[in-house]
Amino acid sequence: MKMVSWNVNGLRACMGKGFMDFLSAGEYDLVGLQETKMQPEQADFGDKIKELGYHSFWNSADKKGYSGTLVLSKKEPLSVKNGMGVDEHDHEGRIVALEFETFWFITVYTPNSQRGLLRLDYRQRWEDDFRAYLCAFEKPVIVCGDLNVAHKEIDIKNAKSNVNNAGFTPQEREKMTTLLDAGFVDTFRHMYPDTKDAYSWWSYMGRAREKNVGWRIDYFLVSEALRSAIREATIHPNILGSDHCPVGLEMEI
Repeated sequence: MKMVSWNVNGLRACMGKGFMDFLSAGEYDLVGLQETKMQPEQADFGDKIKELGYHSFWNSADKKGYSGTLVLSKKEPLSVKNGMGVDEHDHEGRIVALEFETFWFITVYTPNSQRGLLRLDYRQRWEDDFRAYLCAFEKPVIVCGDLNVAHKEIDIKNAKSNVNNAGFTPQEREKMTTLLDAGFVDTFRHMYPDTKDAYSWWSYMGRAREKNVGWRIDYFLVSEALRSAIREATIHPNILGSDHCPVGLEMEI
């Protein structure tokens, strides 16, 4: 099974930068998208996606033009859930979960703690509730998305200068450790524990992408029960169209 996750930073804009070519060339079974920034009724490209054999499952924010997630699946799921069932978190379109016979596929767009860490306290509550949400599934889970944290120093270009910046605070990194310790595998680090300079997000400032001054904040996590099914984990920095690049996962499942 071949999967991909991508924070598209506005799906309509990404569509104009080669998204459909990427989608058709990849032949993915499951696609998780974050920061779609649109409502499904605004999508005038639905027929093109259907032609590629995908079913579409949207979760849009109440606030138009903000946040939002979308899963594309070649196979029709058994059931679909939007949000985590906690009202405080479920108005920004941040989670879509699809149930299949032996696993759940979940895409998530984790809230950013924002400049000045204005939303860090909220982010901490989100982390605790999201971990509880994942642990409650009776089937193993595959979780993909923009988790808005560079977990270890190896996951960020300039660790020391970013210690107290959103996405690399001790609090956020500790919550990521706690999540993994609860029974989840960071698939890229499972495959490539020592690989450096592997990033999925770059600032638009200072030619950061050209210089590869980046952060690895986009992930595929899987339940510990699925560790042996991991075949490959990939990052695609050559795919443009967003300030993030796609990350991939192949599993024997």
